[in-house]
Amino acid sequence: MPTRAFLLALLVTFIWGVNFVVIRLSVHDAPPLLVAALRFALAALPAVFFLKRPAVPTRLLIGYGLTVGLVQFGLLYVAVALGMSGGLASLLMQIQAFFTALLSAALLHERLRPNQVAGMGLAFLGMLLIGLGGSHQGGLLSFVLVLAAALGWAVSNLQVRQAGGADVVSLVVWSSLVSPVPLLLGSGLLSGWAPTFHALTHGGLGFWAAVAFMGYFNTVLGFGLWSRLIQDHGAARVAPLSLMVPVFGLLSNALYFHESFPPLSMVAALMVFAGLLLHVFGGRWLGGRSGARA
Repeated sequence: MPTRAFLLALLVTFIWGVNFVVIRLSVHDAPPLLVAALRFALAALPAVFFLKRPAVPTRLLIGYGLTVGLVQFGLLYVAVALGMSGGLASLLMQIQAFFTALLSAALLHERLRPNQVAGMGLAFLGMLLIGLGGSHQGGLLSFVLVLAAALGWAVSNLQVRQAGGADVVSLVVWSSLVSPVPLLLGSGLLSGWAPTFHALTHGGLGFWAAVAFMGYFNTVLGFGLWSRLIQDHGAARVAPLSLMVPVFGLLSNALYFHESFPPLSMVAALMVFAGLLLHVFGGRWLGGRSGARA
């Protein structure tokens, strides 16, 4: 991969990692589902007027919008609002790689490789320590919500595969029209209409700057650059770099919020990250060793 492309990929993962700091800041004084609704409203507007509608069925467009907007990010924002550490959330969200592999095996009959199974086992053991050991903030509910959000991400990955060769950036922008209204309704029901409208009408410059960052930089710019890099250089080279997202997420949250983890939590987090590495790169390592022995 050329140096320029590699640096662009690192820039995207940096934006996605730092975004967990922005999420935590934005949901501190505003209903989380309102923040998610505004994020997707800005992701859709005004870009939807400049991008052609993706060549996908309407049901897929709506399904993708609801899966990403309501499940993936709606649940994630609620979990962070409940107290889930932004750094830990950035790591746990990467469990989507395992969920994607399991769903592909169950629904598309794709074969799981031994390194994938081993990586899942190691990561799930780490998650068990995090969930049952109480080494996370926000309680068990926030932990379950983040895992459900990661499952939503995995489902959206399969929906993208169903979209075939459709423009992914156009899909992201147009599908962002789907979720703002349901998220706004959910905000009124979950947090109350008075706090929702107060945050909407009295949000300061910092609040709107955070929403703009999530809508334009994290969603439109991030997904746009990432999709172009995959198209130009292949998913096999680009996709593994997403493992830098939890690295930047953990570091940025540690620097900004002074987050620290007890020893058990740190060991559990390392187990999850090691499981991700084994899941993504284990096949190459084993293949290389087999080739060396041959």
